[in-house]
Amino acid sequence: MKTPNSILYFISKNLTPVSMLLISLLLVLSCSSGGEEEPKLVPSNLTVTISITGATVANPIGDGSGEVRIVARAQNAVRYAFRIGNGDLQQNSSGVLNYTVTQEGTNTYSLEVFAYSDGGESISKSESFEVYKADGNFANLVFADEFEYEGSPDPDKWHHQVIPILGDSWANGELQHYTARIENSYVSSGTLKIKAIKEDYTYNNSTKAYTSARLNSKFAFTYGRVEVRAKLPAEAGTWPAIWTLGANVDEIGNYFGNQYGSVGWPACGEIDIMEQRGWDKTTTIGFFHWGDTVTQEYKNAGGDKTVSNTSDEYHLYTLEWDTSSMKIMVDEVPVYELSNTSDKPFDNAHYLLLNIAMGGNLGGSVDVGFTEDVMEIDYVRVYQ
Repeated sequence: MKTPNSILYFISKNLTPVSMLLISLLLVLSCSSGGEEEPKLVPSNLTVTISITGATVANPIGDGSGEVRIVARAQNAVRYAFRIGNGDLQQNSSGVLNYTVTQEGTNTYSLEVFAYSDGGESISKSESFEVYKADGNFANLVFADEFEYEGSPDPDKWHHQVIPILGDSWANGELQHYTARIENSYVSSGTLKIKAIKEDYTYNNSTKAYTSARLNSKFAFTYGRVEVRAKLPAEAGTWPAIWTLGANVDEIGNYFGNQYGSVGWPACGEIDIMEQRGWDKTTTIGFFHWGDTVTQEYKNAGGDKTVSNTSDEYHLYTLEWDTSSMKIMVDEVPVYELSNTSDKPFDNAHYLLLNIAMGGNLGGSVDVGFTEDVMEIDYVRVYQ
């Protein structure tokens, strides 16, 4: 029997030097190949896209649903993981996460996204987003006009108030007559237009230098969330308003008459969701007017909000009203909140008004070159 040494001696005696060299190279290559590891694939170029449901340029925090869609993409990634705030890590292979926030109001959330390769290597990216979640108590849509028609405002939903409430004039020193003509209020291309026009117009032997429109909703409600998305007129002297009156006001020419009572103003209560001064087109006003139910004194409270591009861009003007408080907002940012206590008359049905006044207390001086201007309304919605 041959020992290993004798085998090596035999090989060395019987193989040529060239054969020995080839065998040595094969042994070296074999050892070298067995000791190397394949390069690991590491994810790269991680991108994260965050979409807020209902978000627009004017209202980037969404439509109140609180819904967010997150899309992650990376090279060499086979799975992804997402962590919102201090929540649990949520993993999937699609890189898409549909998420609904639960905290009501407008809040900012941190986001961390991870991308993993097949071998477990990972990269991550941190982001944040702001989103609005509406109060779940206002989930039932009870009145709306999306203005997806043409012509006059829907007569089943809107009433034109045209009879002056102070003999031959309107309150607050206003300079216009309100009309039911299509020239002053009409729907086209998906929006309602309320147009103020410089023109001599006579009503009941009273001539005014301007015309406009004042619409009453044919719907009265107690408590709820009112949303009106609108562009405002830009010209000096215009006084646009989105507001409510207690339906028990029994104001001359209004839609409800004395159906709900006849207490007059201010005992009925008034909520100015949006007004704008004629000389300041970068600010909107949110205000409350009422008669104290105990002392019968006139009282008011409210605030201003700086809002850019009110005539060029749509903004969302909102009221949230319940048994404890009333909150006026612009683009979901609070303007003023008033407690709804028993000394205030805000426990009765209200109706919505849309109008442009000319001049007067808040309109001020009308520009001498004024010819016409428009308030454009994308939609009106009332939730309860």
